[in-house]
Amino acid sequence: MNNNQNVGGALVLGVFLCAGLIGLGYYLADGFLQAKALERTVTVKGLSEREVPADVAIWPIKFSAADNELTALYAVIEKNNTLVVDFLKQHGFSDAEITVSVPAIVDRQAQSYGNEGSAKFRYLSSSSINVYSQNVDRVRATMNDLVELGKQGLAIAGQDYESRTQFLFTQLNDLKPGMIEEATRNAREVAGKFAQDSVSTLGKIKTANQGQFSIEDRDSNTPHIKKVRVVSTVEYYLSD
Repeated sequence: MNNNQNVGGALVLGVFLCAGLIGLGYYLADGFLQAKALERTVTVKGLSEREVPADVAIWPIKFSAADNELTALYAVIEKNNTLVVDFLKQHGFSDAEITVSVPAIVDRQAQSYGNEGSAKFRYLSSSSINVYSQNVDRVRATMNDLVELGKQGLAIAGQDYESRTQFLFTQLNDLKPGMIEEATRNAREVAGKFAQDSVSTLGKIKTANQGQFSIEDRDSNTPHIKKVRVVSTVEYYLSD
């Protein structure tokens, strides 16, 4: 009798153990499937661009002079500086916008290389007057009038790498919030289209990367117009 009871108790215990294991397996499997579902994501990029006018111009005006006497050369430098500063003030620039740099002077006879001893002039100077202005339109208009200085005998250096005018855009912080919002909205539109095509439902954001803002010239002919650009990367959850 006791043996039968023991066998029956063991059988019942075994049934409960099996049921428990089955239930545990079900919940584990269901949890695994839910975890796998959470791994379904789509990563998209959203673009925002703006064209804006530059708000600062840095304009270096460079010119040279040569002479065999230092005293005479400095007199020419002073005369040329006065010509350029007066020209700029006549075009509406203030003293605060104009900086006269110290001239660089080379003694060609002191050079230890080349054939400098046969040069016509011993001393050669290079001078620069820089304009830093927030009136970009005035700078551009005045650049077109540099021929006036040429008529007064002053040869202005061309727009090479060292003397080219720089146009800057400094109001990026004012654009950032709106551009980030636009880039994120564009990213969600792309993700929504992907979800629709894959018969899925677009979920919440898993990760987001704002991206780096870039400011470039619109093209080589219009450096005073800037293209501001940002690409945001956003990862969304997908569900059935």
